[in-house]
Amino acid sequence: MGRGKAGQLGFAESEIVARDGGNKMLARIDALVDWDEVAQGLGDLRSGKIGRTPFEPKMMMKALLLQRLYALSDPQMEEAIKDRLSFRAFLGLGLGEAIPDHSTLWRFREGLGERCQAVFAEIVRQIETSGFVLKQGTLIDASLVRAAVNAPKPPADGDLERDAEGKPASKLVPSPNDPEANWTRKDGGYHFGYKLHVAMDRNSRIVRRAVFTPANVNESAVADALIVGDEAQVLADKAYDSKERSARLIQLGIDNGIMRRGHRYKPLTRREIARNKMLSRLRGAIEPIFAQVKNVHGLGRARYRGLKRNTAAFLLTLAAMNLKRWARCQPLTA
Repeated sequence: MGRGKAGQLGFAESEIVARDGGNKMLARIDALVDWDEVAQGLGDLRSGKIGRTPFEPKMMMKALLLQRLYALSDPQMEEAIKDRLSFRAFLGLGLGEAIPDHSTLWRFREGLGERCQAVFAEIVRQIETSGFVLKQGTLIDASLVRAAVNAPKPPADGDLERDAEGKPASKLVPSPNDPEANWTRKDGGYHFGYKLHVAMDRNSRIVRRAVFTPANVNESAVADALIVGDEAQVLADKAYDSKERSARLIQLGIDNGIMRRGHRYKPLTRREIARNKMLSRLRGAIEPIFAQVKNVHGLGRARYRGLKRNTAAFLLTLAAMNLKRWARCQPLTA
C-alpha cells in the first residue's frame, strides 16, 4: 500500500523533506491509501493533448484530490506543484520532472466525469475496511448550494408545482446560463442552484454516501440512496419521515431515528415532541460538514456550470475531507 510509482524524488529533495519534516498529513494519507485500487478504471483517461505523453492517471487523480483538499483553482494548483516540495512528494514528481499545467488538470477532470463516484466510493470502502467507521449511526441531511451563475428572475407562486406535503416546488425553469440549476423555496425565500445530500457516520464523521442534485429535488426523494444498510441507526429531520421509509428501516433491522412529522388531523403527541427534540440535538452533528465544505473548501457557491461538473467537484472535496479526517485519527499499522 502507499504511493504508486509515478516518479521518484531525487536524493537532495528527499533530504530536504526529511530535514524539514515534510507535510505529515499528506504523508499519512499517502501511506494509508491503496492508490492502485482508487485508480482502477482510470487507465484509459488521457491528461495531455494528442501527441503529448500523458501523465499517469493515478498521479492525476491524486492531484485532483490534493487540489480540493486545499481549495485551489487549476492555475493555483499548477503554481503549488511548482513551489511546494510536499506536493511533489505526494504526487511522486521529482524537481526535474514535468508537471501538469492548469489546462491538463481541467481536461483530466472533464474526462473523469461520473467516475468520480467510483473514486469516492473506493476511498470510503478503504476507510471502512480499516475499522475507522463504527457504523453505529448514519446522519442524513442536505444543504443548498448557490449556482455559479447569477440567478434569473424567480418564478411566481402561481407557476410553482406542489410536492407531497403541499409545499411549493418549482418547475424546471430554463436558464441560458445554467439550465441544470433550479429553483427551490426555503425559509420564505427563493434559492437558485443545487443541493448537496450527504450521509455521515455519526462517530467517525466520515461521509459514506453523497448525492448532488438540482435544488428543486426534495430531500426525501434521494434519502433511500443515502441509507447504507449496515448502520445501527439512521438519524434525520422530519423532512425524511414517511411510512415507506419507516417500513424499510424495520426490514433492514435499522433503528429509526428520523424525527416525526405532525399532520393536520394527527398532531404530534408530547412523547413524540420530546423525541424530536432529543433527535434534533443528535442529528445537529452533521451541520459542521456543510460548513466545512463551503467555508474551508471554497464551495459555498458552485464552481462550475452544470450538474456533472459540480458533482465531480463536490465528490472530490468530500473524498479529500474523508482522507484528511482518516489521516488525523487513524494510527498507521506496521
